[in-house]
Amino acid sequence: MPCWIRKLSKIQKDWSFLQPTLEGHTSLINAVAFSPDGGLVASGSADNTVKLWDEATGVLRQTLEGHEGSVNTVAFSPGGKLVASGSDDRTVRLWNPVRGDLQRTLEGHANSVTAIAFSPDGKLIASSSYDMTVKTWDPSTGATLQTLGGHTNTVNTVAFSPDGKLVASGSGDSTVRLWDPATGILRQTLNSTGWVCKLAFSPSGRLVTSGPGDNAVRIWDPATGDLQHTLRGHTGSVNAVAFAPDGKLLASGSNDNTIRLWDPATGDLQRTLKGYSSWVNAVAFSPNGKLVASGSDDRTVKLWDPATGALRQTLEGNTISVNTVAFSPDDKLIACSFGDNAVMLLNSATGDLQQAI
Repeated sequence: MPCWIRKLSKIQKDWSFLQPTLEGHTSLINAVAFSPDGGLVASGSADNTVKLWDEATGVLRQTLEGHEGSVNTVAFSPGGKLVASGSDDRTVRLWNPVRGDLQRTLEGHANSVTAIAFSPDGKLIASSSYDMTVKTWDPSTGATLQTLGGHTNTVNTVAFSPDGKLVASGSGDSTVRLWDPATGILRQTLNSTGWVCKLAFSPSGRLVTSGPGDNAVRIWDPATGDLQHTLRGHTGSVNAVAFAPDGKLLASGSNDNTIRLWDPATGDLQRTLKGYSSWVNAVAFSPNGKLVASGSDDRTVKLWDPATGALRQTLEGNTISVNTVAFSPDDKLIACSFGDNAVMLLNSATGDLQQAI
């Protein structure tokens, strides 16, 4: 099943939970990201814009206009001096987040841009596309450095290894490909099952993948290409994966309404977190590793203690499915985007709504 096919929850008309609501997007929000210092939240929308919000007050700081199609992905550079956006208009755009002005337009893809990632040193950007390629770019000049071809279906996701020496791409052709970003040489082709829509590197550089149509999570050794573990137990497609900051736990969220916590070193299941009544769409660890946040089609955000599996908070009142969750760098806030045009900032300690934007 392609990554873009999703079950949409019924939209309700009671928006009282969202008050106070600031002027915001006018269509579906596809992506959210915190700046490295936690001072800004970026949101990318099907209304063709990126908006930058003040994390503390919820005030809209900038509306970045110029894309001619839905904005599918946003990312800040490691130093926070740039925010990048990828769109259905086939471009990646680089913006100054303080002034809001466009710095570069990266052109070259022949179809929608699905994901973008900065290298750890900020000197490269990788973008994936429905045109079946990955491109690497120099953000300082906008020059295309490499076009990585070889996938035979859409490329849905892209990520750099922690040391920046590899770029991983996941595709609808049921493979993950590992590339040398400096030379464009293909280092490994990892064969999976079904569409690969999510991938993540552990802090130590191990690779995990998942995707719709397959109920398993796979862990690979990128250096050798060896499949180390196939984590089975979910009874529905796996929609989200995330490593703990210390790399000792891996969380997976599934259409079977559960989150599972695994030991990535052994492949053993540690805990199964239950309590949702519908699909789990998103999971994230807090930067200190003491919480797991998750979002679901049942319109709730839940906060869990990964050490014990205990449910700490259930944040209710949303009117539509929760599609993404992200922690601020200081652990204090969680940004959640929904299947409409809303982003909420929640206090991770109390579950209180801080801002609706």
